Amino acid sequence: MSDIVLEGVSKRWGETAAVDRVSLRVPAGSFVVLLGPSGCGKSTTLRLIAGLEAASEGRIHIGGQDVTDLPPAKRGVSMVFQSYALFPHLSVAENIVFGLKVRSVPRDERDRRLNRAAALLGLSQLLERKPSQLSGGQQQRVALGRAIVAETPVCLMDEPLSNLDAQLRQEMRREIRSLQRQLGITLVYVTHDQVEAMTMADRIVVLNAGRIEQVGSPLELYNHPANLFVAGFIGSPKMNLVGGAPAKALGAATIGIRPEHLHAGRDGGTWRGKVSVAEHVGSDTFLYVHVDGAGEMTVRAPGEVGIEPGDAVGLTPEQGRIHRFGEDGRALSA
Repeated sequence: MSDIVLEGVSKRWGETAAVDRVSLRVPAGSFVVLLGPSGCGKSTTLRLIAGLEAASEGRIHIGGQDVTDLPPAKRGVSMVFQSYALFPHLSVAENIVFGLKVRSVPRDERDRRLNRAAALLGLSQLLERKPSQLSGGQQQRVALGRAIVAETPVCLMDEPLSNLDAQLRQEMRREIRSLQRQLGITLVYVTHDQVEAMTMADRIVVLNAGRIEQVGSPLELYNHPANLFVAGFIGSPKMNLVGGAPAKALGAATIGIRPEHLHAGRDGGTWRGKVSVAEHVGSDTFLYVHVDGAGEMTVRAPGEVGIEPGDAVGLTPEQGRIHRFGEDGRALSA
């Protein structure tokens, strides 16, 4: 296993900094997700680790070795891209071992690695098929197989599930997480989907405008966001953020409350408002309530609540669950 260390790493194109002085340690054997909106620098950071982009400044270490100036082939990493990039004229087996053949790995060793990867990924019965004969999920498994047979201590994945439908994404999330644990590799995974990040990661690195906003476990980021950006980005539906008089009453510029920590009733309540939308999704009901002076607030209630659009309701937050933020957007201590 190998750890990854970035020390003040930047990538600039002219005056634009795609990655701005990022320092980060990815522990050996961990599953770390780079999370953020489009253009935040997460894919560029991954490409810098892989050696597909040259750093404008800073140093990159993998397994204790300075790899900043090394080409990708010398860094001991494998990579899975958003595009499966399978050769349509080659079989599944030939696609998986293609990189090994290029590197002149002996036939017996190629076969050993192929059989191991195929067994891990459930591809043993599909090795003679062509990519056109596979489903989207099977094609993604072939792409994963190419990374597994490389047997590198570090694997980098750049939004590998974005081309799959919702159900397949869910299945593949579990498979990738299980594979990482079985193989014991260090895995860095890029996504803009915070549900993927929350369900897969040991640690999440939240990026914004090329800089790290916060690093922590999924629950640390969810329960203790360091600033307004993380508070608004982590969680689905997102945290309710309220300024003005309600925030000033609690000594803050802005207060935040998660939808599941806000309760709606027909009487009383800290804030009064009118329901604009009620979404019934089976196990939960999401109420979108317009509150004068606070804007729209979201309530997540279990099951059916018997409240419909147009109803007047009172909203009451759980007092121990209110987050406070200062003028600079950073979280205030309790």
